[in-house]
Order: sequence, then C-alpha cells, then structure tokens
Amino acid sequence: MNKKITYLIYFLAVIAVLVFCFFFVGTAKNTGETTWGVDFSQMQAESLELDWKAVYLSVIKDLGVKNIKLHTQWDWIEGKKNNFYFEDIDWQLEQVAKNNVNIIYVVGVKSGRWPECHIPGWVDPLSIEDKKKEALEYIKETILRYKDNDAIVNWQIENEPFFKFGQCPAWYYDGGDFLKKEIELVKQLDPARKIIVSDSGEGSMWFGVAKTGDIIGTTIYRSAWVHITNSLGFHFNYFFPPVFYARKAMLIHTFFDKEVICIELQAEPWVSTPFNNVPLPEQGKTMNPEIFKSTIEYAKGTGFDTFYFWGVEWWYWMKNTHGQPEIWNIAEDLFANK
Repeated sequence: MNKKITYLIYFLAVIAVLVFCFFFVGTAKNTGETTWGVDFSQMQAESLELDWKAVYLSVIKDLGVKNIKLHTQWDWIEGKKNNFYFEDIDWQLEQVAKNNVNIIYVVGVKSGRWPECHIPGWVDPLSIEDKKKEALEYIKETILRYKDNDAIVNWQIENEPFFKFGQCPAWYYDGGDFLKKEIELVKQLDPARKIIVSDSGEGSMWFGVAKTGDIIGTTIYRSAWVHITNSLGFHFNYFFPPVFYARKAMLIHTFFDKEVICIELQAEPWVSTPFNNVPLPEQGKTMNPEIFKSTIEYAKGTGFDTFYFWGVEWWYWMKNTHGQPEIWNIAEDLFANK
C-alpha cells in the first residue's frame, strides 16, 4: 500500500478516536443547583380528554412547578384570518401571575406537539410569500399582546426549526431565512427579552440555532419510535452518554458564547399512535417510574442547570384516568426539593 495512503488512514483513525473520546468518554461537571420546569400544551391535555384547566392548575398548585414552557398553536389562535382567540392563553398567564411562575412562550409556525406545524387552513391557498407574511402578522399580534406581561421571561421562536420532523410544508425549511425574519421582528417589538431557539439534542450539533438565538434550547430523548410506514415501526434506544450533550454545549459556549438549556426532556412514552390507542403495558416500555427516575439522574449528568420535562399532561392522565400516580408523585417530590 502507498505510504501516503497508509499515513492518511492512520491520521483519520486517530482523529476518529479523538472525536469519539471527546463526545463519549468522561463526565460533565455538576452545576449543583438545578432548575426544573415542564412543557404544557392545552391541545395535548384536551387530546387526552382531560379538563385542561384542571391539569394546568394542578401542575402549578399540586406539583408546585415554577417554570413552564407554554406551547401555543397558530391554527388554534387564528382559526380565521384576523380573528384572534387569545382568551385561553390570557387565562393561563393570569394563573401564573397569581402563583409566581415563569413562562417561556413558544410562538411560530412549528410550535411543538404533533403535527408540529400548526397552520390554519385559510392559509393554504396563499402564495409562499403571503404564507410567511401571515405568520409574521400572527407573531406580531402575539408579541404586542403579551410583551408587557412580567411572567414571560423568554420567547421561544419556533420549535426545532432546522430539524425536519413532523408534518411541515416544504416552504417552512428555507435554510433559516424565515426564522431570521421572525427573530428580527420579535427583537424589534420586544428588545429586552432574550430569544430561545431550539434544536434536536440527538440529531444536530446546534450550530444553526447558535447563529440565530440568544439562548440555545435542546431536547434530550433516550428512546424514540421510528416509523417505517404509517402502521409499521420499531423502538430505538439512543446510545449517547450524558457527557455527549455537555461536550456539544462546550463547543457552543466556546465558539458562540451562548447558553444551552434543555427545553424538552423526555418524560412520557414515545409510541406509534396517540396514547388513548396504546395499551398501558406498551407505553410502560419507554416510560415508567424507574425510567423516569433514571432520566432525572441522566439529565443531571449532562451538566446543564435547566430542564423542562416533556409529558406533564401524561403524568396527570396516568394519575387521574388510570389510577397510576407514581410518576406524578416522584415529580412532586422533585419540585418540592429543588
């Protein structure tokens, strides 16, 4: 074999080992004090046939949560053009103001929970340019309505805007140009608040969002359901150690001087269809009390100091609909001792 090729192979092998060791070997420094919060979706609570107001109040008053990431949907708020329905959001913000709770408000086209992009039907016939204009108008109305609300500590613009997951139109993924316009608009209307932009913890290096957001939000998932077809798929367990997230955060801090927090920590099952259609034993394969406890310890191992659990509606559903309060009780102890 040519010596140059041999040296190249050795060089690449050394680089591969170094990269592997950087991302997969070692431990992260524990920050000591941890902030715990939850994601809340009215839509998700209603899909589980729950009284969403009762869920929300229980999260605040029974669990004692002081940090909530609030998911909203464009099609929910502006079902008809220029006819904005903010009453439910108003109520949610009124409750947190009474109970000293901090809010991250998610606004945009892709705001979380399936199908991820929540676009009103009346937008469909419009040109791509007009679709984006209408989305910006919706964001403008939201920011102007709530920018003086002291409970909102951050805006999150979009949900994983660079990660192609969910049922989103092709025009949405334009390389970040639309996202930049959204951020420019929000900063113009509300320059005081820092903006969070999120990305997949497992499927991205976060460089795209680091160029746009003030704070980087990452997901942390330990298992997923991989769809082969609509009715066929399999569970996949991620193999990343906690230090994997810590080292990526180190790169972001070094090259972009930006903070990284976990704004979506998996704490509910990931199954093939909505929970109402899946037997509880099947759900328990990817989330149960023991997995939940191990997820908390895993999260601490990343070195991050802020986490928002994904799945509080499911905890409540398990406790109140199925008489299985174990995860809710574990979470209650965690928030009480934070």
